Amino acid sequence: MKQGIYEQLINTITRQEISALDPDVYHIGTEKLDAEEARKLLSTYLAAVTRRALKIIREQTEDKMAVLEQIRTCNEIIATLKGTLGEEEYNDLQLDEQGEVLTHVYSKLNSIRAIRDTKIIRPDTPIAQSSLFTGAKSEPSMLLELQKEIVTADRIDWLVSFIKFSGLRLLLEQLQQFTSGGGKLRIITTTYMEATDLKAITELSKLPNTEIQISYDTKVTRLHAKTYIFHRDTGFTTAYVGSSNLSNPALTSGMEWNLKVTEKDSLDVLRKIEATFESYWNEREFTRYIPEDQEHEAQLRAALNRKKDPSGHFHLDIQPYDYQKEVLEQLSFS
Repeated sequence: MKQGIYEQLINTITRQEISALDPDVYHIGTEKLDAEEARKLLSTYLAAVTRRALKIIREQTEDKMAVLEQIRTCNEIIATLKGTLGEEEYNDLQLDEQGEVLTHVYSKLNSIRAIRDTKIIRPDTPIAQSSLFTGAKSEPSMLLELQKEIVTADRIDWLVSFIKFSGLRLLLEQLQQFTSGGGKLRIITTTYMEATDLKAITELSKLPNTEIQISYDTKVTRLHAKTYIFHRDTGFTTAYVGSSNLSNPALTSGMEWNLKVTEKDSLDVLRKIEATFESYWNEREFTRYIPEDQEHEAQLRAALNRKKDPSGHFHLDIQPYDYQKEVLEQLSFS
């Protein structure tokens, strides 16, 4: 066996390899399976074994029968769990031998989600399997993928350090279509280093069903994350986590890395992404932007235009930090 760290379930061959090691020469570490972690580790192991078996079937079976034989093998595996699942759930989970994958369900009637033409828009990369975007020419475009994710989502949450109008305008048509059709859009961003464009926030605030939270601290920010979450009621939520802010270079030509995480194969990771977004959304550091409120408008303009004006004066918008706000609140009640 190779020397190093492992996190491997011990099967027959692994036990044999361990037994062949001299305990006077090698330090071997093992630990008992944790009851909470067992489900994840065991299911991952079974998935790997199943993939190996299905690969063998594929290689040894004629093309016209390959899919059917793989489905039947999977149904045989499910049959071994019948006693645990129960009769009703066992029957529900049996794979249909026609070998089809459901790709969409949309109303043909006059509704928000009605299909008005025969072409169904969907992302080029799977919505059930995670994938990595590196900006390479040989892979799908991050920009085009986000455009397709937008128009096929039910709710959207974005967390970005800054927003440039050059990036927003590339997605504005899709965002208008999404929000005007009833989709809810929430965005968290900052005014750090005055990087966010005022025009971008203004245009976003014009969209219906859209809420924006902003950190007005221009000198220090803890928010460097870039996350685009596309919630789907069908159970196929996706999220992009990586380096791309909402700017033209980041979405088109930049050497940006973004990992697409899906609900189907990375549920625990996706749930943590969602929970973290919610915690930020409710954090006092971020303030709800209300365009109709003159005070909010003035605060945003001041935060994004702190440069020296021709008269030689500096425009400062002094705001207490969160911990200072707490002290001031306590003083007000004392």
